[in-house]
Amino acid sequence: MKSVFAFYFIVFLVGFVDAQNHTSEIGTHRKGEFYFYIGWNRGWFTNSDITFKGDDYNFTIKNVAAKDRQSPFNLDTYLNPTKFTIPQYNFRMGYFFNDHFSISIGTDHMKYVMIQDQTVKISGFISDSDTEYNGVYNDDQIKLKNDFLQFEHTDGLNYINTEVRRFDNLINFRKVNINIVEGAGVGMLFPRTNTTLLDKDRYDQFHVAGYGLSALLGLNVKFLKYFFVQSELKGGYINMPDIRTTKFTSDRASQHFLFLQSNILFGASFSLTKGK
Repeated sequence: MKSVFAFYFIVFLVGFVDAQNHTSEIGTHRKGEFYFYIGWNRGWFTNSDITFKGDDYNFTIKNVAAKDRQSPFNLDTYLNPTKFTIPQYNFRMGYFFNDHFSISIGTDHMKYVMIQDQTVKISGFISDSDTEYNGVYNDDQIKLKNDFLQFEHTDGLNYINTEVRRFDNLINFRKVNINIVEGAGVGMLFPRTNTTLLDKDRYDQFHVAGYGLSALLGLNVKFLKYFFVQSELKGGYINMPDIRTTKFTSDRASQHFLFLQSNILFGASFSLTKGK
């Protein structure tokens, strides 16, 4: 990860200096262009406290670790149009309202998996659960076994967001343009959370759970006038105060954490302006 950060930091510095001196270079005339892309991501999440509330319980498990779940690569899963939503994917479409800035809307489909069988601290109470976990807790140790809790946003951790992005040209070589991309966005979290809690029935439904803020740095390589490949490092903050956990509407969870994505994307752009 250190090498990835170093690479993007160097790209940012070079691009910033170069952009100040070459803002009128060939390849920067983008006003009126529409673009779209699709690609895939790997994700990382900071540890978080997760609070669960219901009629007979109110407890918080602390410093919970989680990981992503990217699908193993095979051509059928990744390139079959009927299966492209199975892996962790990114989709976006946008419009350049001047030569450097675009506004876009897209989905970052991440997957968040609480690591099973880890030992964490728990505070709060559980009663009338017909399990061995009834009791009052005050920073006690508990192992997150399957019969206590399984907690995943795997269908997935859907960050639907709007972004403003800036594009600056770094290098032009024949029909290839290399550009640096910077951006920031805001959006909502629409996860499909897979939860099994205290032997209650598994729950798995889409629900608007909260909001997110994000920023990104990327490298865009455009070729043959219309097509591009883009790599991105994207990170941000997710706050979900209203996560559904069971079929009972009184059962809810909440958590907030930081995330980081490494994205590889493939797309195309074309002008919507006549005569361009």
